Amino acid sequence: FFAVAEGLERQMPGRLIGVSRDADGRPAYRLTLQAREQHIRRDKATSNICTAQVLLAVLAAMYAVYHGPAGLRQIAIDVAEKANRFARRAAAAGHDVVHTDFFDTVQIRVPGKAKALAATAHAAGLLLHVADDDTIQISFDELSTGFATGILAGGDDVLIDPIFGLTPEVASTTVATVSDTAVPSALRRSDEILTHPVFNTHHSETSMMRFLKRLADKDFALDRGMIPLGSCTMKLNAATEMEAVTWREFGGVHPFAPAADVGGYLLLISQLEEWLTELTGYDTISLQPNAGSQGELAGLLAIRGYHLSRGDDHRDTCLIPSSAHGTNAASAVLAGMKVVVVACRDNGDVDIDDLRAKISEHGDNLAALMVTYPSTHGVYEHGIREITGAVHDAGGQVYIDGANLNALLGFARYGDIGGDVSHLNLHKTFAIPHGGGGPGVGPVGAKAHLAPFLPGHPMAQAASHPAFDSATGGDGPFVHGGGPVTAAPFGSPSILPISWAYVRMMGSDGLRQATAAAVLSANYVATRLREHYPVLYAGENGLVAHECILDLRPLTAETGVTVDDVAKRLVDYGFHAPTMSFPVPGTLMVEPTESEDLGELDRFIEAMIGIKREADAVAAGEWPADDNPLVNAPHTAECLVAGEWNHAYSREVAAYPFRGVVSDTVSGLFSRVDQLKYWPPVRRVDGAYGDRNLACACPDPSAFAD
Repeated sequence: FFAVAEGLERQMPGRLIGVSRDADGRPAYRLTLQAREQHIRRDKATSNICTAQVLLAVLAAMYAVYHGPAGLRQIAIDVAEKANRFARRAAAAGHDVVHTDFFDTVQIRVPGKAKALAATAHAAGLLLHVADDDTIQISFDELSTGFATGILAGGDDVLIDPIFGLTPEVASTTVATVSDTAVPSALRRSDEILTHPVFNTHHSETSMMRFLKRLADKDFALDRGMIPLGSCTMKLNAATEMEAVTWREFGGVHPFAPAADVGGYLLLISQLEEWLTELTGYDTISLQPNAGSQGELAGLLAIRGYHLSRGDDHRDTCLIPSSAHGTNAASAVLAGMKVVVVACRDNGDVDIDDLRAKISEHGDNLAALMVTYPSTHGVYEHGIREITGAVHDAGGQVYIDGANLNALLGFARYGDIGGDVSHLNLHKTFAIPHGGGGPGVGPVGAKAHLAPFLPGHPMAQAASHPAFDSATGGDGPFVHGGGPVTAAPFGSPSILPISWAYVRMMGSDGLRQATAAAVLSANYVATRLREHYPVLYAGENGLVAHECILDLRPLTAETGVTVDDVAKRLVDYGFHAPTMSFPVPGTLMVEPTESEDLGELDRFIEAMIGIKREADAVAAGEWPADDNPLVNAPHTAECLVAGEWNHAYSREVAAYPFRGVVSDTVSGLFSRVDQLKYWPPVRRVDGAYGDRNLACACPDPSAFAD
């Protein structure tokens, strides 16, 4: 969470949620100012310098909702009192307390004894921070027991007191050099905080449970149905994979804990690094990046560092196909490179002739090529080795974007087709949940010559990668010496057990089968829908990779129904919309993944066929162009029952479209369609209004009633 002064909103990275209004004038939340994001701004974007850790943000927000302003103030007072009481006692015992003003962290000067004190504390089960040889630091929080009141006998103070020589005699001593309040008055807030009703309502477990359930009911998540977002790989997050996230042994470990305390963690990380290097054809992997965008930046910085180490300071040009995801260009700029765009052919492939022309023009300054494989258009490009070979011949490095690895895993490896470095998305291909935008892990794999330039960390528990080499039984052969790209040595290690469990349970055969199933599912959807919607790109054999792009532009030209109308109408049919207008405006990109069974694929196909029939009915004049179930979608329960129904179509068509369009041949698959009904919480949102009236501070919704 962070804030900026008014006028800097468009420079903020990440996605912004703002308040707008729907077709009935009711307040509605939406992604706002999307034109500033990387898929629009490309090399001028700032949104890829961070990652949207939405799940973690929700956890933090719900902590504030449950405790409310009064509860949070009391927790803060409690924490400050614990730190204050310890500081007073330490000063009374003769220790040099460095600061008189502090909140939760006390720093003590112990000339020449910091490491010895930390070792003593460690032996007692406490981790203290050694700021330098002469200074030690201790932090308190709401979980620290025994310091504020002494009521909890046997609390943490029982462990800490002997370390610092604190005796019961100094327990009540007040020392003038350490203020009773600790927090300076100039820094204390006197205004109201968390004034929105949501922070002042749900303070019992019962109320909180029901509040969370109401929020969940508004969401369309994988527990309701398929999320066919192209280039997102919304696959199953199996319960067994997720279980270890709840274990204290993983979630309760500090990211800077000593190596001796995290041997199991390091073994899991080492095994995952080895598995990922084997699966990608690279020599080493860094798990540090927290997102694919950060993996891109780390990989490009490695390339930049490699060229600089060879004295090739002038190699700063990055070639990027016009079809590439916007993060590629944004990452290249952040890595200090200049972007040169390479054209694509009509079939979506990289134009190799244009690539060679750009190499000829910029060859002496060529740093890298960024290319996605399979392509962003969802097609396997047969010329990939020719592409990577041409770049290598000119002295450049090849960055292969791993966003589409779910179409390749087990069948081919980036390192074998000319890649020097790639990022992967554990939150896509390797089953970490990322609905809403996080948490993510974007490991970056590289060939040996780039290993010294991958991100390192001054607080890393192990210098080598992997920490435990299964081949030798000792340290791994690679040391990552680049600068860190995230705060912790291994990024977000507490979610790595998810991907470890996924790979371990699937095995090589299972991963290969998953890839085949993902590609089969995409081709099944493309084949079934091809007679209703043109499939924009396909390979030489007429097949796609793991996703297909449905071209809705002919439908719009013939009927006036837009891609927005189709996406909104899918909500009435009980589906999350596919990726809209990327990489081509006026299209839908569909990625079903291997997780969806035949029944769910057929349900989606019938929904798309039903929408085509509805569009044809509009074109035939059966429904007015400005009053039909497509342009009015989605339909809420309230709009169906409130007041008179004055539309040209029935309430049933609005809310239960499957009843009228499911063909007899597959109707048996839809015996539970009514039970699967998803009711959208808002009608169509006025995006332009939300952009013109940016409101991200979560005011009382009643303020938007007018």
